[in-house]
Amino acid sequence: MSDKLRGYAHRVDIASDPQKVWQALTQVDNLRRWCSPAADIRAKPGGLFRASVDRVIELEAHIDVCEPGRRLRLIYLPSKELPPTSDAIVDDFILDPTAPGTIVRLLGSGIPATTDWDAQYKRLRMGWQAAMTRLKVFVERQMGEARTGSASGPTVLAPSAGPGRSTR
Repeated sequence: MSDKLRGYAHRVDIASDPQKVWQALTQVDNLRRWCSPAADIRAKPGGLFRASVDRVIELEAHIDVCEPGRRLRLIYLPSKELPPTSDAIVDDFILDPTAPGTIVRLLGSGIPATTDWDAQYKRLRMGWQAAMTRLKVFVERQMGEARTGSASGPTVLAPSAGPGRSTR
């Protein structure tokens, strides 16, 4: 177990109800459009989440909390693409209804504060930051629209805000 751990916190305000945001997070076709073209999910306690959030490292996680419309917690499984760790790496999505939409918080934790994890930490933190922006754009502007991607794969959404800009 590492002596020091680090994490990240992201927040995005989405002008839509929590149920629609939940569908974007937990339905495979939706997840593939904003998160990762090969993403997969079985959204239930004990289910599985698989995606490449940074488009490089394939992550696989056990779903230990699944409260529809409210919370989804992922506990990442060991990966040969990441340095070894005995700590649990967790991403916790929390949806809060608020007028006129939903606040989505992503709390990541358990990442070792060691030099061999520096690059992976940055990839996870920045990858999820960009993905949260894509989630907002997808839910507010494209969810429910017909897909315009080619037969070779789904449409991948570009974020509307550049690096360092607010996604609210």
